[in-house]
Amino acid sequence: MNETQTITELAREFGVTTRAIRFWESHGLVSPAREGGNRVYSKRDRTRIKLALRGKRLGLSLAEIKDLIDMYDTAEDESSQLLSFLGALAQRRAALEQQRDDIEAVLKEIVRFERQCREMLQADEGAAAGKTRRKAQSR
Repeated sequence: MNETQTITELAREFGVTTRAIRFWESHGLVSPAREGGNRVYSKRDRTRIKLALRGKRLGLSLAEIKDLIDMYDTAEDESSQLLSFLGALAQRRAALEQQRDDIEAVLKEIVRFERQCREMLQADEGAAAGKTRRKAQSR
């Protein structure tokens, strides 16, 4: 791999659009050099994109991703960075667990409504069958 890459090369490598990389640039996640009007990305930029994508997969917000990446650049010791990352992960896990609980509650409600609908259909079918028998007997 070269020391520097173009936006197209990075986009291809990470499976993202050049627009996504420009978006991250506009939010300060990467800061490429310019050569003749072209963006030239360093190893540092590549690492920051890799970390941004990892944060995105974990469901972190853009602000959280930026904070963590900036900390990566400035952290004198790794422990403060790791503690911060653990805090962000704990918050994300708690949010996902709450979403899971909400989804499970809604699924239980759906099952209950489905059961009620089936029971009502069976009752309607039974009533309709009874009417048909009575009609046939009265003839």
